[in-house]
Amino acid sequence: MTTVEEILTQNVPDLDEAVFDYVCGVLESPDDFNSSEDVYEAVGSVLLDSSQDPTDEEGIRDLCALLLGALKGDDDYESFEESNGNEKKLLDAPIYLGDRFKIDNSALKETNFWMMQPISKSFVDKKRLEKADAKLKLKQDKRALQEKNVSENKGVTLETATTSQATNKQANRIESAGGLQYDIKIENFDLSYGSRVLLAGASLSLTYGRRYGLVGRNGIGKSTLLRSMASRQLHLPAHLSILHVEQEVVGDDTVAVESVLECDEERTALLKREKELVVSLAAEGSSSTAGENTELAQVYARLHDIEADQAPAKASRILAGLGFNPEMQKRKTREFSGGWRMRLALAKALFARPDLLLLDEPTNMLDIRAVLWLEDYLQTWPSTILVVSHDHNFLNSVATDTLYMHSQRIDYYRGNYETFLAVKADKLKNQQREYEAQMQYRQHLQDYVDRWRYNAKRAPQAQSKLKILEKLHTVHHLQYMYRPELKPVVTEAEVVLKFPETEKLAPPILQLSEVSFSYTPDVPIFKKISLYADMESRIALVGENGTGKSTLLKLLTDELSPLEGYRQAHRNLHIAVFTQHHVDQLVMDTTPLQLIQSKFPGETEEQYRHQLGSFGVSGELAMRPVVSLSGGQKSRVAFALMAMTRPNFLILDEPTNHLDLETVEALAKALKKFKGGVILVSHDEHLINLACNEVWLCKNHSVYRLDGGLQQYKSEVENEFRSS
Repeated sequence: MTTVEEILTQNVPDLDEAVFDYVCGVLESPDDFNSSEDVYEAVGSVLLDSSQDPTDEEGIRDLCALLLGALKGDDDYESFEESNGNEKKLLDAPIYLGDRFKIDNSALKETNFWMMQPISKSFVDKKRLEKADAKLKLKQDKRALQEKNVSENKGVTLETATTSQATNKQANRIESAGGLQYDIKIENFDLSYGSRVLLAGASLSLTYGRRYGLVGRNGIGKSTLLRSMASRQLHLPAHLSILHVEQEVVGDDTVAVESVLECDEERTALLKREKELVVSLAAEGSSSTAGENTELAQVYARLHDIEADQAPAKASRILAGLGFNPEMQKRKTREFSGGWRMRLALAKALFARPDLLLLDEPTNMLDIRAVLWLEDYLQTWPSTILVVSHDHNFLNSVATDTLYMHSQRIDYYRGNYETFLAVKADKLKNQQREYEAQMQYRQHLQDYVDRWRYNAKRAPQAQSKLKILEKLHTVHHLQYMYRPELKPVVTEAEVVLKFPETEKLAPPILQLSEVSFSYTPDVPIFKKISLYADMESRIALVGENGTGKSTLLKLLTDELSPLEGYRQAHRNLHIAVFTQHHVDQLVMDTTPLQLIQSKFPGETEEQYRHQLGSFGVSGELAMRPVVSLSGGQKSRVAFALMAMTRPNFLILDEPTNHLDLETVEALAKALKKFKGGVILVSHDEHLINLACNEVWLCKNHSVYRLDGGLQQYKSEVENEFRSS
């Protein structure tokens, strides 16, 4: 079996030693090369630089083919191509450059670089050598990453969204005529995720300037619809600017307020051009051209039109509303956590003001103060908004219209979420009433036919009734009118969550006494706070981000120890904690059933399924890979795992993130029925009002109990807005 070293020695005996060692080192791993092109990409440029004829690329490619044969252990590899055709031959003897004058050069139509006189000077370009080495390493790392991903996702098919859409001829005519249509009308389109059909023959109409709330159960396809619109898989007018707030801002050295300003591309380009023109005019002095002066005047005029001088103040106001204090606005984006970068992404979208703003759970990373500010800010939004949110109060405040996604279609309702609930309930009642009337009418006809069908005197009337009855299979005959046949009302199954039963504990249950804590000596978080919670506690913890809510939870769970004071807990107290971190840590390439079996072995499959079913993960949903579940469905799986520990006290940090509105309602009911204590951090007013009987406020290094509840806190925040 011929080796790489032998190939190089036999065919290129005078190859520079550095190049020889480099090529041999690169070709040590045969698995990295599947074709001669791979070999050429790795070492071809180095061999070409080292040759006497840098234009003989074909000769180098033929040599790479020989090297590939040696790597794959195939001695029957082919030799170099002859220059007069595609015929190839095997070299039957080594070619020594010293004997080149004995070779009949007239037999070669073109000069072969192997036949040229070697010289002692090395032609190795060290920089090119390092570049080729880095290129090969990048390729190997990429292949290793692909193999790792394949290994991690073995047995899991990563599904993608697909769409099909009927052509909107009217919109196409307007667009082709140069008209600017800002209303959106998507007719007769389908949307699928993997093998699951999410929408079939659906239509979506968005009027410019309206604010739409998109609601529906977890996993129904709301986020997938937004992504399809943002990526323009669904056809939208080309001139429409679209922003989809889904991913956090990438951290770099850009200051927060500057990162917001940069999203106004026109302003950024004008300021750049202004600077260039000013420098050019200053350098030219009196010899400056009239054209440059005119252009500078036009730049200044446009900057004035777009109010560029007010942009920094506007960006600062938006950041302040989302919780960035003046010091934070001057920090580099790479210094912020993921949650704050999501706020930056939202701030950039609000500053840019696109024609269509797509918001997917915008309140997830916000505290109540920021949510209230955002509700107020969006009231005067000039263009179109389509928002997916689990926040009942946010939708009531922001949405002018509601889109209800269900049963592979989208229903339109005028009004906010509260109006939608009322109209939907009336619509279902009317539909049920009409259906029952139709069934009663059918039964009346059937009774008449059965009674008089074989009576000679009334047979004609019975036959007439029978024909009407037959038509009712396709049409509805009522009050001398024909209508489509009504179907029975199909209501969505009620979402039910159930925490395990627990025994009551005698007080004291959980308390902090004169506790002080800080991460650094000069920045105190809490100073001498005293708190108490028992088995009847339903406590909501509110306050601005950075005031210590998460730190307080860690002190209560004994994850952090007080610097002063002490924590006291009942000896049988068993606290279960839910955070978004627990959702993110779910194993993605396994099913919920396999996941709960692996974490809590020893139970029967029926018990595992019952536990998952207690949190709405039942049927085929329990057998789907976690990676294919929606955010809300993953949260339900995390709840089921948490409840398996049989806790008697729950501490929940933003439990409503990604949950649909029906599941938030179910969670509130489950918390009220739970026999143990509950402390939760949430920005969801509806959940707090339904589930909690006490509100604690983190502020000024302390924790206060608000006698007026959440409404007192909202009033304080609104007063701060008015005063600022």
